[in-house]
Amino acid sequence: MGQLDGKVAVITGGSAGIGLATAQRFVREGARVFVTGRREAELAAAVDALGSAAVGVRGDVTRSADLERLYAAVRAEGRPIDVLVANAGGGKAGGVAEFTEEQFDLVSDLNFRAAFFTVQRALPLFGERGSVILVGSTAGSSGSTRFGVYGAAKAAVRSMARSMALELAGRGIRVNA
Repeated sequence: MGQLDGKVAVITGGSAGIGLATAQRFVREGARVFVTGRREAELAAAVDALGSAAVGVRGDVTRSADLERLYAAVRAEGRPIDVLVANAGGGKAGGVAEFTEEQFDLVSDLNFRAAFFTVQRALPLFGERGSVILVGSTAGSSGSTRFGVYGAAKAAVRSMARSMALELAGRGIRVNA
């Protein structure tokens, strides 16, 4: 009997890396896992590897319509979300002098804005209790050349987690980064 038997988990960026490793562990612990990813082939391979306890929903968490499609699939499951892991993220190298507005928006949208809306849109699907995990980075607590925007976005995620933890505690939802 696993620690997550009968639980529903949603993991963004769950088709590779930290997200896939988290999904594998959750499946071993008995959870029904919804994973997202932008690349169809990679997502399909991840779902195949995870087995029948996993559902893949292709999408980009920076797009509201894709988040809505993800949560429609979860809603169709008929059970509340127990664990949400906002893992999707990534960085783009570039120094202060050459980083463009487009690059800035891409990195901050993927790492900070998407994490916020991933949580916000999931809230109606939580039950009486739950857990939100916002995946951060050591870059969010220490300076780094050429990854300053990524580090700033991850620092914002850490700060947001503290605020969300206070705000959602009354609903029985824990938030950690």
